[in-house]
Amino acid sequence: MVSKILLPVSAFTHFLFIILHFSFLVLLSCGKAKKNEQNIFRYNEVSGISSLDPAFAKSQSVIWATHQLYNTLVETDDQLNIVPSLAKSWLVSDDRLQVTFYLRDDVFFHDHSAFPNGKGRKMTAADVVYSFQRLMDKSTASPGAWIFNNRVDAATGFTAVDDTTFRITVLRPFVQILGVLSNVYCSIVPKEVVEKYGPDFRRNPCGTGPFQFKAWEEGQALILVKNKNYFEKDSAGESLPYVDGVKVSFLDNKASEFMEFRQGNLHFINDIDASFKDEVLNKKGELRAEWKDKVVLNRHPYLNIEYIGILVDSTNPLVKNSPLRLKAIRQAINYGFDRRKMMLYLRNSIGTAAESGFVPTGLPSFDSTIVKGYSYDPAKAKTLLQQAGFNSMKDVPEIKLLTIPIYADLGSYIARQLQDIGLNVKVEAVQKSLLLTQTSKSEALFFRASWIADYPDAENYLSVFYGKNPAPPNYTRYKNAAYDALYEQSTKEPNDSVRYKLYRQMDQMLMNDAPIVPLWYDMVIHLVQPAVKGFKPNALNWLELRKVKLR
Repeated sequence: MVSKILLPVSAFTHFLFIILHFSFLVLLSCGKAKKNEQNIFRYNEVSGISSLDPAFAKSQSVIWATHQLYNTLVETDDQLNIVPSLAKSWLVSDDRLQVTFYLRDDVFFHDHSAFPNGKGRKMTAADVVYSFQRLMDKSTASPGAWIFNNRVDAATGFTAVDDTTFRITVLRPFVQILGVLSNVYCSIVPKEVVEKYGPDFRRNPCGTGPFQFKAWEEGQALILVKNKNYFEKDSAGESLPYVDGVKVSFLDNKASEFMEFRQGNLHFINDIDASFKDEVLNKKGELRAEWKDKVVLNRHPYLNIEYIGILVDSTNPLVKNSPLRLKAIRQAINYGFDRRKMMLYLRNSIGTAAESGFVPTGLPSFDSTIVKGYSYDPAKAKTLLQQAGFNSMKDVPEIKLLTIPIYADLGSYIARQLQDIGLNVKVEAVQKSLLLTQTSKSEALFFRASWIADYPDAENYLSVFYGKNPAPPNYTRYKNAAYDALYEQSTKEPNDSVRYKLYRQMDQMLMNDAPIVPLWYDMVIHLVQPAVKGFKPNALNWLELRKVKLR
């Protein structure tokens, strides 16, 4: 929950002046108050924004905001292809240990007092080196440092060949490196501004992105304005972005956000508050008739899987004394509840029942005809329990399922169905921070979790079970020598079709060993005002505003 901040009169007056000044400038550029209202994109951030420094873009709210302010060398398009951004092109060496990027020479940082005469200077390869070394620097304490750790040497891995040529050298072949570099953590920042503000760079951002920072009063509003020097143009040669600015509000609950959207004060909302889902959507996840002319519904596969993790480290006392140590029991759980009914009645069909592997729909390597997971089969579940030596519920010790409060109803649904096959599952709802601590310390045996893609490659999902990885990300402590060998092979394989085959083999191994219970492959769902054009969802659920137009 984001608390409301009570400002001193002077601070509030100053912030109000900035908002009025911003509105006045936009009003002058548009000529009419009506156009002023139409050409500022407005959205709400229930969870607040903790930082505008891309080195700390670990949550969706921060990713959405920083994506407007910064650029990366490469980015993903709406089909999840890696495409140029700050880099015009790149060349991979024959041994796949180096990638050389050829940078645009028409990119400037936003105007800022840290630069001579307050004018934004040209971005160069030296800025890329600085940004990446800063990300790895322990004093920065970035949660994104893992992107390069054990893959690149901070001292020798980043080279500015000249102003428009940057080279990265990896310690061993890693074909997914371009995907990694598309992550918001890898945004390019100017040394002068970072050093001027130090830790307070988080609220004094400066990048090369389509919008630049204007004002931010935490808990009140964030205002970004159009970067008039932005380098991108559309196919007709018109400069991007089209809108004059972005305003983010911080209403701290989804119900209030929904009401603001309903009144036309927000241009879109991400997901719908549970209390309004049935009012807006039918069980098939479609708009009800009375809403069809009022809003636009965007649905798109989202690179997120919701699942139940099972600790499988046989040396852990929790595992030694639990029936979950047995593969047959883990498989019985997977067969023992109806994912499709769960999606229909508890999720309004938002998402897809996860009856394949851990890798979700939306990725090119996904193939449900090859990777076979679990569908509802109570008879098979009971047979597996008998094979494990449990003939009645009395024989099976209680299993505790840890979840967070908003998923307690899903946990109860699963527990009731598992009771029907002879398993005694008790649901315990705990705070998210506690659950993260317990899973990181291997103190949670049976727990609800999710994995959202950091970059659009199945390797990002399969690395979660690589035996040499700690927790995070390997919360189940799964270890399989054959799996690890395939994983290591996949990071070196440049041929997509061969690599996808390796991915599917690994995914099938996971399903056979069952250290997890896949629940559903997620879906982006946006309600959008009809006046918004060019607003396209993508599988990473990043907020893309460069090409949005407001009528």
